[in-house]
Amino acid sequence: MASPILAALFSFIIPGLGQFYAGHMIRGILLFIFANIIAFLTFFMASLPIMVVAAIDAYALASKTN
Repeated sequence: MASPILAALFSFIIPGLGQFYAGHMIRGILLFIFANIIAFLTFFMASLPIMVVAAIDAYALASKTN
């Protein structure tokens, strides 16, 4: 059972890690790749919004698995 708070924290630090922790491996990998592509294309200016959305998504996914 994944902790929603821990999943959100993981995904805020590294987008996709919280999804991976919550058991959604493919979603986590795709989010990680997407977040890195966007970060590099925008010179990391869009990183914070992506990190927030990833954290919210990881929290929701972990809440559903409990």
